[in-house]
Amino acid sequence: MGNSQKIKAAVISYIQFKAGRMKNLIRLTDLTLNDIEKIFKIAGENETNQHAGSLNGKTAVMFFPNTSIRTRVTFEKGIYLLGGQSILFPSETLDKKEDLQDVIGYLNNWADLLIVRHKNIGVIEKIAGYAKMPVINALSDINHPCEMLSDIYALSKIRKNVKKDKFLFCGTNGNIGKAWQEASHLFGFELEQCCAAGYEIEGLKVYRGIEDAITGKDIVCTDSLPADALEKFAGCMVTKNIMQKANPGALLNPCPPFFRGEEVSKDAIDSEFFAGYEFKKYLLPVQQAIMLYCLDIQN
Repeated sequence: MGNSQKIKAAVISYIQFKAGRMKNLIRLTDLTLNDIEKIFKIAGENETNQHAGSLNGKTAVMFFPNTSIRTRVTFEKGIYLLGGQSILFPSETLDKKEDLQDVIGYLNNWADLLIVRHKNIGVIEKIAGYAKMPVINALSDINHPCEMLSDIYALSKIRKNVKKDKFLFCGTNGNIGKAWQEASHLFGFELEQCCAAGYEIEGLKVYRGIEDAITGKDIVCTDSLPADALEKFAGCMVTKNIMQKANPGALLNPCPPFFRGEEVSKDAIDSEFFAGYEFKKYLLPVQQAIMLYCLDIQN
């Protein structure tokens, strides 16, 4: 089979999976609000261990870079608590000379689930095209669907109606900003951006200064900045004083890893506005729920 035929077969297979023959999570827009309601229901059940043992006899093969901490820990622990087995490889394993069709062709014999963190979403899509088991995107160069679902789930615990909240993203047009944009399309909440010139996310209203941007906002999200952008983003840093200009009850939700004194100030992280480490504890039950949903294992 030539390269063009392989690509065509992968695309056809991926379309079939999206049509419902298999449940992958590559983009949030692969899901409907009804799907997310089911995932959140399962997540709530996971908080009381109602699905313990549900992955008995099942194996999840994971591809993660060595730098991953939170996403990897919660997926591995989540699999363990559900009774499953995880097998870990570094993401660069997928970049070797062997064709992805052959790598996945063999894994189809033994794996029940693939969890992939790779900067190139095209690689994840190709894997989904060849896989006979669900594929979960644990982060790519353009999105982070598991993180978004976890954050929205966490916000739903403390906000009256997340869909009516007004969100501000402070950062570049990287994967986290685009992930929030993807979430806004699905959930329907208002999202605007504060950034330096040249870092705009297409389709979003943009502010150059944080004081103008913060007005009327309920949820402020940030992402770490590349070294060459720090000086350009000096007018976009979120401080405690800036957060006091947002709507009453506003929350600061920085994407980890965050860096005090760069995109956020130390006093903002130490303030009551910071969503806090407890906020991210929901990564565990939500990622467990995603796995169970994709495998169609539900009560």
